[in-house]
Amino acid sequence: MSIWIARLVRVRWLVGMLCLLVVTSLAMNYRHLDDRLSFWVQQQQVGVAEQQQSIWLPGYRAVLQGKPLQGLEDDEVSGLTYSAESDTLFTVTGKYPQLIELTLDGQVLRRIDLLGFANPEGVEMLSDGRLAIIDERKRTLTTFKLSALTRRLEFADLPSFDLGFIDAGNKGFEGIAWDSRNERVLLGKERGPLGLFSLPFPGEDGATGTLEPMSSGHLFLRDISSLTYDPRTGHALVLSDESSLLLEVDALGEPVSFISLSRGMNGLHGGIEQAEGVTMDAAGNIYIVSEPNLFYVLRKDPVAEQPAVAD
Repeated sequence: MSIWIARLVRVRWLVGMLCLLVVTSLAMNYRHLDDRLSFWVQQQQVGVAEQQQSIWLPGYRAVLQGKPLQGLEDDEVSGLTYSAESDTLFTVTGKYPQLIELTLDGQVLRRIDLLGFANPEGVEMLSDGRLAIIDERKRTLTTFKLSALTRRLEFADLPSFDLGFIDAGNKGFEGIAWDSRNERVLLGKERGPLGLFSLPFPGEDGATGTLEPMSSGHLFLRDISSLTYDPRTGHALVLSDESSLLLEVDALGEPVSFISLSRGMNGLHGGIEQAEGVTMDAAGNIYIVSEPNLFYVLRKDPVAEQPAVAD
């Protein structure tokens, strides 16, 4: 009798271990943990010279964390862009559509009503002082210029471009970045499936090119919530809310470096939850906004910027 009991216990143990392995495997595949671990190992072998030719995210540390954007507690900020002309930032709100101008330390300068917009998710500074807003629900890219006196924008009065994907619903385009080297807009489709796309810049005459898919098969992300472009390196940053990651990709859309936005990583005292917008300024500082209204700044560690000294 004791032999049968021992066998039953062993079978149950084996079944339990098998179930645990299956669940672990599924979880790793769903969260891309295996891909992330593999790339982390590769990242440790990158030399200093190659690091200095990229943005190199592992060299960044959080210097401002979780600062509330005053008056935006109920507005759900999304998207972020930097204006070199004004040396300020812009974000949009989805719950009550507005364009918000911020200082580089997260002070609200002005709020511009977006009338007729349904669900603005991304904003980007283009060339010639123009901005663009992605409306995920309308599936449109809308361009316009601001003056110091602008306090409202009417969707019906602005040039807009249909981005397609009529069945995307709430899984459409969220990320937008301006590739100044190639005069094109980079777009990030949130999921279902996620993907990176490029679109030749819509000129003043309203002419647009064709939306072209970019390589995104090697992105170990569950979603794309925001994009930004670094003209110094020609690389882009891809922000993922669900993966809690910031990923650097090259001009071909291939991963170069990444950092986790989880608690304890890269100087973060607490994790960045619901990260929805990322941008960089001319000095390479990284800015992130998260829902509902939190603001972060990451700066390159001076030690990471120093060139290696030959023996």
